[in-house]
Amino acid sequence: MRRKLTAALFLELLIASAAWAQGTYRLTPASLPSSSDLPAALAAVLQPSGSQILDATGATVCEVWLGKAVSVKTGATSSADVMYGNLEVGTLIGAIHFPKAGSDFRGQAIKPGFYTLRYALVPQDGNHMGVNPTRDFVLMSPAAQDTQLDKALKFEDLVKLSKQASGTNHPAILTMSTPGAANAASPALVKDDQGYWELQDRGVAAGGQAQFLPLAIIVVGQTLAAE
Repeated sequence: MRRKLTAALFLELLIASAAWAQGTYRLTPASLPSSSDLPAALAAVLQPSGSQILDATGATVCEVWLGKAVSVKTGATSSADVMYGNLEVGTLIGAIHFPKAGSDFRGQAIKPGFYTLRYALVPQDGNHMGVNPTRDFVLMSPAAQDTQLDKALKFEDLVKLSKQASGTNHPAILTMSTPGAANAASPALVKDDQGYWELQDRGVAAGGQAQFLPLAIIVVGQTLAAE
């Protein structure tokens, strides 16, 4: 019998420890393209300047743009296991583009194209207690199918949508890392102590006055888990 979604999704992801992120990578600016594959409604809510991640040969691994008005919760604080306490599950934080086939943190193949990035948390239930120190990650969904950009999606709806990106029974996942300081140099591509490469950048929180929203997402690296 197939395991429940939550067990299959999170336990396999979080208890595995083999990192794949060989090689050297660098960062260059990326402007929003005029490609018809990028929906106009999505382009309108993204910052015009993003980040292009290049491998050692100069080939583009992916491009990332963060939101220019990311919804945040007022008065929310982070905790030991939640790094981004000011974000609601399902919130749109940006978009990613794979010019050629890419992969998610589980090593699942991702087809070339544009994908939205929405925030999510590992559920707190009996299947997941203590499996990882932190619970923050993002799910990728096909940009053409993710049309409710002005609202946070329910977790179940987000998982269903993200499965369209992976083409499997598992959503397409990118893990988040500790956010940098709001006034730190941004963007930056940093290799962590596990060999993962994380993009550190700043979105802009929604509101009357621009407020930087530091974010860090692992863009190169895989945790390989056996079924």
